[in-house]
Amino acid sequence: MKANTHPDYHPVVFQDATTGTSFLTRSTSTSEATIEWTDGNIYPLITVEVTSDSHPFWTGNQRLMDTAGRVEKFHRKYASARPPSRGPVSGSRPVG
Repeated sequence: MKANTHPDYHPVVFQDATTGTSFLTRSTSTSEATIEWTDGNIYPLITVEVTSDSHPFWTGNQRLMDTAGRVEKFHRKYASARPPSRGPVSGSRPVG
């Protein structure tokens, strides 16, 4: 394998900014901030806004969208618009 063709892949700790939950994984990302992990080693610390620990999809705290209200708004907005009339297609024959 050629040298210097792949980025450095090393252990990194990611921390959720909302919940404070941390997990150790491997990444090519780097950071000046460090943290001492439970194994006693010091790893780069990368703080992220959202992880599976705080994302609404994974926590079950999803917001439900008001789809009925959106449909009504659509109908009010386009109620006056009429679809174009569809006349006979040229070259068509009557069915029968």
